[in-house]
Amino acid sequence: MVDKDRILSGCEQLFLESGIKSITMDDIARHLGISKKTIYQHFRDKNELVTTLVKQRLADDEAMLCAIISDTGNVMDEMVELTRCTGEIFSRVNPAVLFDLQKYHHEGWGLYLQFKTGFLVNIIEKLLRKGIEQGYIRPEIDARIIAIMRVNQIELGFNASIYPHAEFNLWDVQLQLLNHFNYGVCSIKGITVLNNAD
Repeated sequence: MVDKDRILSGCEQLFLESGIKSITMDDIARHLGISKKTIYQHFRDKNELVTTLVKQRLADDEAMLCAIISDTGNVMDEMVELTRCTGEIFSRVNPAVLFDLQKYHHEGWGLYLQFKTGFLVNIIEKLLRKGIEQGYIRPEIDARIIAIMRVNQIELGFNASIYPHAEFNLWDVQLQLLNHFNYGVCSIKGITVLNNAD
């Protein structure tokens, strides 16, 4: 019996390679070496499959990010680790997936927006506030405003009309934006740590 996790893992691989819209249930069945009927035993349709996959992926990313940011840790260590972790997340994202999610899978897109405007903004704001307390982040910044800016800055890096994918490497764009953010929010004490982490 094929389990749900194997189907999700197989379709995730296909979606990341080719986007969501172009992949059919037949493609998923063929990729996994199973019948379409087997997929439909677990998922009502492609939309339910996509939504379930988005929920699973966001829950995994949430757990990974929460594990990095603790209440007692050094904020600069956490920022450096967050950079590494963010790179890992971005390296597997195909911009076509976000486009297809927004256009064709509204429930999955809604979950992504909740994650972005809720969880991500809150975790970055928490990191910034802790950094201010520890003296690594400039005390005059408004942590909420900057957290919202950072989340939207990440999305900006995916925008093909601003950074055409034929001209710019997705990860290079994100790395530049991340460095801009890190050096913009850090105090002299924080910048010294960032320079030594390179």
